[in-house]
Parts: sequence; structure tokens; C-alpha cells
Amino acid sequence: MANKGPYYITTAIAYASGKPHIGNTYEAVLADAIARYKRVEGYDVVFQTGTDEHGQKNEIKAAEAGMTPQAFVDMNAGEIKRIWDLMNTSYDRFVRTSDPEHKRKVQKIFKKLYDQGDIYKGAYEGWYCTPCESFWTESQLVDGNCPDCGRPVTKAKEEAYFFKMSKYADRLIEYINTHPEFIQPVARKNEMMNNFLLPGLQDLCVSRTSFTWGVQVDFDPKHVVYVWLDALSNYTTFAGYDPDGSTDDYKKYWPADLHLIGKDIIRFHTIYWPIFLMALGEPLPKQVFGHPWLLMGDGKMSKSKGNVLYADEMSEIFGVDAVRYFVLHEMPFENDGVLTWDLCVERFNSDLANTLGNLVNRTISMTNKYFGGEVRATGVTDLEVAPSGVVSEGQTGSIDEDLKKVVLETPVKVTEKMDHLRVADAISETFALFKRCNKYIDETAPWILAKGEDQQTKDRLSQVLYNLVEAIAVGAELLESFMPDTAGKILAQLNAEKRGLDNMTTFGQYPSGQKVTDAPQILFQRLKPEDVEAEIAKLQQAKAAAAGAAEEEKADEAADADCMDVEKKEEVTIDDFAKLQIQVGEVVSCEAVKKSKKLLCSQVKIGSETRQILSGIKQWYTPEEMVGKKVLVITNLKPAKLAGLESQGMILCAEDDQGRLSLVRPEGEVSCGAEVR
Repeated sequence: MANKGPYYITTAIAYASGKPHIGNTYEAVLADAIARYKRVEGYDVVFQTGTDEHGQKNEIKAAEAGMTPQAFVDMNAGEIKRIWDLMNTSYDRFVRTSDPEHKRKVQKIFKKLYDQGDIYKGAYEGWYCTPCESFWTESQLVDGNCPDCGRPVTKAKEEAYFFKMSKYADRLIEYINTHPEFIQPVARKNEMMNNFLLPGLQDLCVSRTSFTWGVQVDFDPKHVVYVWLDALSNYTTFAGYDPDGSTDDYKKYWPADLHLIGKDIIRFHTIYWPIFLMALGEPLPKQVFGHPWLLMGDGKMSKSKGNVLYADEMSEIFGVDAVRYFVLHEMPFENDGVLTWDLCVERFNSDLANTLGNLVNRTISMTNKYFGGEVRATGVTDLEVAPSGVVSEGQTGSIDEDLKKVVLETPVKVTEKMDHLRVADAISETFALFKRCNKYIDETAPWILAKGEDQQTKDRLSQVLYNLVEAIAVGAELLESFMPDTAGKILAQLNAEKRGLDNMTTFGQYPSGQKVTDAPQILFQRLKPEDVEAEIAKLQQAKAAAAGAAEEEKADEAADADCMDVEKKEEVTIDDFAKLQIQVGEVVSCEAVKKSKKLLCSQVKIGSETRQILSGIKQWYTPEEMVGKKVLVITNLKPAKLAGLESQGMILCAEDDQGRLSLVRPEGEVSCGAEVR
């Protein structure tokens, strides 16, 4: 097959904050199917994937885990790579943004943009979503929360560098209008144009000073580069781009043919990234496809909902290729796909075990039973089997011709679907071929032909089985991009060589007289729903046991921390201590402060008066738990405004080395207002 030239495909790099669920894994499998098919078509493919590792979110999670950020992302990047490898993704590059060479190039990119006046220094004040690593204005918030993920945002005010987005907005609008293929599906393009570009772009904050885990701005070290500028640059830096001079490989493969991303990050890839590239004077990627989400039956997968599926767990039950089939087959082109355990069992039994597995097994078994495994083309097409089971001469050539027509049309249809990224439709076309083979068996009834004793009937049976083997061999080769292991097993059992797409234009290329395996293997053994339920229960029990062990370990750590070393502060005299008035109070009512993630507002009775006190303990106590508790309060503390409310004192808490807070409470019955000495 002639080389059709370079083809560069990328996934969004996965955020290295934890184990990827099946929805994250879908993107890697989808990209792999496209990359594999492009290789079959004759393209020189580079498939890049990897991990996005910097940002405040990972710095916080690392601290919570008691790890350095680098150790934390090393662990999670390893887990992501393990899952991608398990799912048999044929990536050429697995990249990591903590790579020193990438960081050096990002520093150069930032400096180049600054030197040419696209980046300037200022101050940022607004709302920041840590999970999304996104900045928002007051008007962009939805019910006070992040418009992308719906989670709480925090007020941020800090010195920052800004990118002049508006400078390139008109140019990007013109590019999108003149390149209708750039953003796919079309609904994503309309969303970006109507919601962001046409209303006008604000300058983008591209540095932070409130955390340190990121690419340092080399000429202003207290700043780190905004994580999205860092992450998006991976598509070029690992391909060989360098502001000081790029490699020949970069010039060969860039611009990327396809950025395959989730629809939730389409804004970053179709607005920010193209504008960064325009400013750098680099070509834009040819296409950005924002694929839909893979949902559970009750909505988007979420660890907090407890409805997360993981590829490795599913593979234990169904096998890797079956999981690949589920995620690729159940995802429409534009709309979200839905996955449930019940649906997986149904698809496994109907599509994989019955339509495909049973077809292959009985074709090979009949070939062994009737002809000792030899597949021989005889050209006999003029016998038909009546409903009564009587074999007679007839015009059955039309049955064979119809099968051949489907076999020869399927590669064309699959290629057309794949060229338009309609992967689920391409799989359906492939399975339509297998279904036609099953129908052909019903039409020709080999078990009836086998009863015939004359040579013509035997030759007809031989031709029927030859036609089936030829058709299945073509279907298996088309299946390889989606289910590579299964395709390989089928071809091996048929003893069939791959012929390539260019050679699928004629029927009858399987060598007549060749033998199939004499020991066919079951590709997919039917599953009983109750057995799958039992396996799921085992998985859940194992998770619960692991979670329990983790909680016990935390409890042990907490016990060890009961006697913890605390940094000594400056010594004080008894007179200094006497300046503090600490009294016993009783919480008579308590409520959460709506504008804060941390604060509870308590009404505390102290002697004959009741004071309003705000405490940052929402993470450890509910308002209901607080009511009735006796606490120690500093009562001569100057009142302070917190979240718009006045706090008239301070409730004392103890903090352990994990940052957990516990109320300090008097032992025994002590009246409200009693003073601590």
C-alpha cells in the first residue's frame, strides 16, 4: 500500500490527579481506533497521548496525600499509562508535562509571547475554579458556581500576567468561518462562536503566584505559567517545536490532523490554543473533535456519586476487547452515550458471543466436520435447500452474490464512516457483515447439504463454507482497529493472511485448499446476568475492604499523631497569657455560611449574653453536630468581618499534623461563662 503521508493524532492529556474512569479511558480507545485505521489506510501515523501534571489542584491533592507533587503525579501518571496499556492503545508517544525539556520549551514560549507584547503584567481579581483550573468573572458564574463543572469557586486576587486574547479574536473568527471542518461536531463550533467569540474575549490570566507546582516564569520566578498554556503546548513541544528552532519531525507532522478531546474542554482547544498558535506564528491544527461524554445510567460519572466504572475492573469480567467494543459502540457522534452493567451483559451476549463468536465457531466446526478443515472453492452455486430440507437445483447464485456484495461494500462503508470520525457507525457496518454471514448460513443450511451424497451437493457445501470463511476473514481484518486481539484470534483460527484495504475489492482471495484450525476456540462465552452481578458484588466488596483498610491506616496515623511535635513559638509571660479572656460557651444554634466553603456561624451563649461567632470548621462539623456542645471561646478578641458577617470571638480548636480540626471542650459539667485560667 502506498504511503499516504503523515497523520498526527492526539488525545487531551489526562489530568494526573487520580485513576482514570471508563469515561476518561473511552477517549484513549477512540483515538487508538482512529490511529489504527489510519495506519491500515496507509498513513504514517503518530499517535500522542499522556498526562497533564501541573496546577494548584495537584499541589493540594499531593499535600492531602502527604506526598511531594512530583511523587504524586509520578504515581498517577503510572496508573494512567497502565490503564492505556491494558486497553491495548497503540500510542507512539506517552508524554508528561513535568518533563524537564517540555518545561524549558514552555518557558521559552512564555518569554517569546511576552517579548513581542502579547503578554503583559497586571493584577487579577475574580473567581477561580481549582478543579477546572479556570478563571471566571462574576457574570459568568452560574448560581455562584463554576459554569463548567458546577463546583464552588474561590475569590482570587493576585499579581498576574495576561494574554491579549482580543488582539487575535477577529482573526480566529475569520479562520473558523473559512474552515468549517476545523471544529467538529458543528454544534461545538456554534457554541464557541455564540457563547465566547462573538460576545468578545477578555484578556486571559496566564500566570499564578498563589501556588508553586508548575512551570516557573524564568524572568519572574514567583510566577508559574497558567496550567492550560503549559498543557496545551504539549501538542507541539513533544512533536519537536522550539521557539529557537524546530525539528524536521515537527515540520513533517505539524499541524496536527486531529485533536481528539472531551466536549467539556472544547473552549481551551478551539479558542485559547489557536490564539496561542497564531501569536507564535504556527499553523493551527486541521481539526478539533469534541467528543460527547460516556455516561452511567444515572448521569455523568462521578466519584462522589459512587457510579464510577473503571476499565481494569470491567476487563476482569468481560475482557479487554469487549470493553473496547462497549465504549466505541455505545458512543454516538454528537450525543452522550450511556453505559450500564446490564447493557454490557446484553451487548456481550447478543453481539459478541452470538453474532460474532458463534458465527466463527460454527463455521470452523462445520469445515472440520465435513471436510477435515479444508476450505475449498468449487464454484457450485445452483443448488438450493427447500424449507422441507430437500436439496434441489435452483437459482441460488443470487444468495451468494448478495453475500459477496455486502462483503465488498463493507470496507468502503467503514472507511467512509471512519473518515468522518463516526467510529460507532463503522463498527455497526462491520457487525452488519457478520450478521449477513449468519443469515447466509440460515439461507444455505449447510447441515442439510451435508446429508446429500452426490458430488454436486458436496461441492455446493464446500463453496458455502468457502464463502463464509472468505467473508469472515474480511470482517475480521476490518474489526482489527476496534478489537485488535479478537481480530487476530479470528484470522489465526481461519489461517488467513491480512490482505489490506486496497485488496478488498475482489471476493475469493482466501487460498482454496487451505485448512482452518482443528481446535476452534470460543471467542466469547455467554454470560449469565446473575454471575456478572456476583462478580460486581465481589468488586464492590473488595473496594469497601480497601477503603476500610485505608480508614484504619488513617486512624493509626491519627493515633500516632496524638503526641506530635509542634514548632515552638516565642515564649510569653504569665502577664501575656492573662491578656486573653477564655470562657466556656454553649452553642445554642448554628448554620452554614452560604457564601463560604469553610465557615459555620454559631450563636454561642456565654454567661448572660449570646454571641455570634464564625469558625472555619465546616469540613469537620455539621451545624446540627455543633448545637448543644460546650466550647472554649476567646471573648476579648476584637470583632472581625468574615464573609460579610461579624464574628464576636473565637472558638478554640486543636489541629493535628494532617490539618484536621477538633473542638477543645471542657471536661465535666461547667457552667456557661466560666473562665479558663
